[in-house]
Amino acid sequence: ITSIMNRVRNLKNKYRSEENITDEFNYTKISADTTDNSGTVNQIMMTTNNPEDWLCFLLKLEKKGVPQMDVSLLNRLIGRYSQAVSALPAEKYSQDESYARILVRFAELKALQDPEEARDQFHLARLNCKKFAFVHVAFAQFELSQENEKKCKQILQKAVECSAVPLELLETALQNLHLKKKQLLSDEEK
Repeated sequence: ITSIMNRVRNLKNKYRSEENITDEFNYTKISADTTDNSGTVNQIMMTTNNPEDWLCFLLKLEKKGVPQMDVSLLNRLIGRYSQAVSALPAEKYSQDESYARILVRFAELKALQDPEEARDQFHLARLNCKKFAFVHVAFAQFELSQENEKKCKQILQKAVECSAVPLELLETALQNLHLKKKQLLSDEEK
């Protein structure tokens, strides 16, 4: 038992010391399998398991291609985003911007496959992270893309009522909706 405990202690110390290494080095070093990144995922889950590390990992994974054009990448991303959402408890991270970004991006990726599942994911994001204006705007943009202009407007108005921030983002989105623009926010405004 003592031998096992010493080994566990050594492993814990090893992972703690690796946390101080930069993310770039850490993520490339940990995962030998570049296709499924299981080493990186295990590293995140065993050590920090926080939204910032998950988001960093997921965004790096997205840079490997264009999900709209690569079904294999899209499926892999949806699987990893799903894993991140499952690993991060909403009650602990609902005030965390990185967590909110994970929820929104997961819903956006789901929209490429199944709009109804995407709608459920947007509802979940809005329910858990209502203080972030970008969450509401992303959901409203989704509804606008589904030609549900009335629902889009309702989402934005409810976001104003629940004091999501920054308010300017919501006002700009509402203004662009009234101007019949297809994009509620330009890349610059985002």
